[in-house]
Amino acid sequence: MILSASSDFVALCRSQVVLLTQGLGASFGVVYLAEEFVQAGTTVAKLMPIVVFPDTAVVAHGSLALPPQVIDRANMQPRPLPALPSFQSPLLGTGSQEEAQSEYAEDQLGIQIVLPLVYEDLMMGLLVTSREDRPWNEQERSHIERVAQTLAIACILDRRRAWFEHELHVQQQASAQQRDLLDNLLHQFRNPLTALRTFGKLLLKRLQPGDMNREVANSIVRESDRLKELLQQFDHAIDFTALPSTPAATLATIDPAKPLLLLPNAQGEKELCWVGDILEPLLVSARAIATERDLQLQTEIPPELPPVRVSSQCLREVLSNLIDNALKYTPAGGQISLQAGLEKERFQGIAISDTGPGIPPEDKKHLFERHYRGVQAQTEIPGTGLGLAIARELLEQMQGEIQVESPAINATNEEHPGTTFIVWLPTSK
Repeated sequence: MILSASSDFVALCRSQVVLLTQGLGASFGVVYLAEEFVQAGTTVAKLMPIVVFPDTAVVAHGSLALPPQVIDRANMQPRPLPALPSFQSPLLGTGSQEEAQSEYAEDQLGIQIVLPLVYEDLMMGLLVTSREDRPWNEQERSHIERVAQTLAIACILDRRRAWFEHELHVQQQASAQQRDLLDNLLHQFRNPLTALRTFGKLLLKRLQPGDMNREVANSIVRESDRLKELLQQFDHAIDFTALPSTPAATLATIDPAKPLLLLPNAQGEKELCWVGDILEPLLVSARAIATERDLQLQTEIPPELPPVRVSSQCLREVLSNLIDNALKYTPAGGQISLQAGLEKERFQGIAISDTGPGIPPEDKKHLFERHYRGVQAQTEIPGTGLGLAIARELLEQMQGEIQVESPAINATNEEHPGTTFIVWLPTSK
């Protein structure tokens, strides 16, 4: 982990170096800070000049090599102050470690002064200054030492600030991933809950008065309603900004480039799946909900479709979300159609169309963003804006695609009101 100096610290260093040149007549001043670099797979520490005054001063080679034990910024633990290493710079001379130490001692008594920035045995850099017309007296050397002590304290505070900012950023990333994961769980809980409640209501309609099973059906509906109320309360009660902090050791293992998926098999091994087998149980629930809401559900699923190579669990979730959207946004008396067996190179497609209000052009570019509902947020239709985001996320993990057309495109390429989503799945070939 590399923690760079802040602009405020650099400004402080510059102001102190300017004071040395203007107040004490120094011909130049340089502040070096230890920075870590990876060379040939090994982390090395080097002293990099962060302030050079006047700007015309030249620092050859740009850096001074330091042994890796000089600093330990991963946990900010102090390390013993090492002897100064061999430097390769016109400012500090060239030679062995013993020669460098000797030059260091002689220079403090002469024209050039080289002082380490040290705080509690932690060496963080160097302050180098010199003048050509006369040696430094004792009072001036004491003043320069106080400047070095001030810069050392400011440096350790700046490093700790950077470290805390880094840890805060890591925690914020982890909290955002935890929030997304919980959002996914809550969203997926709603779909089977809606189906369960619908089955209970249909069962009540089919049972004759006095049937002893009516109480069972009533209980299914009653408990489903109770779960729905609890889910709504849960949505309002959770404050995602107040999630407990995760230990730093755990946070450090989180890769922000990899989303926390609810269905981890989407990134794992794929399997050969038949679309008809995945759709069959989903359509049982969909037909029940369509009947209750006075909707027509038409399906066209060829009997001998070739298999696709996906995660069956993830594909089930994708199709469930799209079918649920079509049922939710199609008004009573409308129609929903599902057509499987579409083809394009290396993909097999499933189209789900509805005769709902469609998607305004201004909403299309945000359609797959988490929690985005666009104009639907102004309606009484419940939703979280997660279904499409989850569907695309899972499809991308399976190397699939999702296409949206609104106004919808039917089989004869004619536009009609509503929306069509086409799920493209990689074939087994």
